Amino acid sequence: MNHPDHPGTSYGDPARSVALSSAVAPVASFADLELPSAVLRTLTERGLSEPFPIQAATLPSALAGSDVLGRGRTGSGKTLAFGLPLLARTAGRRAEPKQPLALVLVPTRELAIQVTESLAPYADALRLRMATVVGGMSIGRQAAALRDGAEVVIATPGRLHDLIERKACRLERVRITVLDEADQMCDMGFLPQVTQVLDQVHHDGQRMLFSATLDRDVDQLVRRYLHDPVVHSVDPSAGAVTTMNHHVLVVHGPDRYAVTTEIAARDGRVLLFLDTKHAVDQLTRHLRASGVHAAALHSGKSQPQRTRTLAQFKNGAITVLVATNVAARGLHVDDLDLVVNVDPPTDPKDYVHRAGRTARAGQSGSVVTLVLPGQRRDMSRLMTEAGIEPLITKVRSGEAELSRITGAKAPSGTPLDGKPAAAGAKNTNAPFRGLGTSKDATRRTGGKSRKATEARKLAEARQAARIRRGS
Repeated sequence: MNHPDHPGTSYGDPARSVALSSAVAPVASFADLELPSAVLRTLTERGLSEPFPIQAATLPSALAGSDVLGRGRTGSGKTLAFGLPLLARTAGRRAEPKQPLALVLVPTRELAIQVTESLAPYADALRLRMATVVGGMSIGRQAAALRDGAEVVIATPGRLHDLIERKACRLERVRITVLDEADQMCDMGFLPQVTQVLDQVHHDGQRMLFSATLDRDVDQLVRRYLHDPVVHSVDPSAGAVTTMNHHVLVVHGPDRYAVTTEIAARDGRVLLFLDTKHAVDQLTRHLRASGVHAAALHSGKSQPQRTRTLAQFKNGAITVLVATNVAARGLHVDDLDLVVNVDPPTDPKDYVHRAGRTARAGQSGSVVTLVLPGQRRDMSRLMTEAGIEPLITKVRSGEAELSRITGAKAPSGTPLDGKPAAAGAKNTNAPFRGLGTSKDATRRTGGKSRKATEARKLAEARQAARIRRGS
């Protein structure tokens, strides 16, 4: 296994060079590391013996107490890369009420919960208490967990800020701080809260910053808060992952929801991305009315709802997750081999992070983006910026080529909720407002022509009937 570490290069401008030659050499086995025996035993029980590249490169430096700046594609194994050293170096210490000893800061609730679940077996083995601090859940219970004492806190910036304001949490004893997905925290506007947190933790503590990209505001955090960090950039971007296939499917406007429905009806799980909460809910209703086991995930759902939906998607009870960009970071689902951009992303970084939900940890997967003919040029420009050369194919619903690329098939047409649309009820097979520029269909009718509108509705009804028949 090769672990490119690129010694001798630097990060940032020459005035603040960070020599990689100071990094400890990467390792080939967890057993070669100075990890507590309880952690090694837990790794073995979970079938883990060889670290992923980002882990092999960063673990020796992190265990030695160095500040670490890690660039690794989402799905590269960053959680254990920072989590194992954090737990190992905290082991044997006991937190006072409201005063954690280690902190992991992440951008989203889903990622916080996932990090907690990933680290829990190792924390339990070391008898370390963890508290998860996120919005959308009882702040009183989280304050109680901190009051009872938690050595490790995994938090989103907003909720942690609220608990600090309530004097339910103090950070001066935190000696290990991790920023995971730092670029997304900055993109989401959390930079002020992140800097406030870093100003409060122990000034001589260890800081580890992990990010898929190291630019803009992330550079500001690195320069201000990391002390002579060891830099590791070992995993390629999503566009360079050889086990990931990229497709752009050009669809005719009136056919786009039928294409999406047939993709969703495939055998196996699929993650569908749309831009808005309304579009997510509308498509989910349409899919369920067509007999597809779909569920919605977006910021308008309560945290218990979001947690339950993710659990059902992971255990197979739900085969289609329809989501906004809230699912574009941190979400890990085993054997998820297809991601579909129903609404094309408008930013290369969004594409990369959506794509990163598949082909994780060495597995293979495909990313499909649906575009109308008028969107093709913009999508080509975005792909170029992302360093991706997709295969471009014109498709229609029911075609063999669509099935070959995505596994698409006709849905059962039997509504899952047991209630087919009654006469005069809202048409559940009406097209959802996805694909970002769905206004194009309205433009073609002028939006005001009754005849054209009626003709379009008739064509859509016929299309929906054809899908239900499985033709």
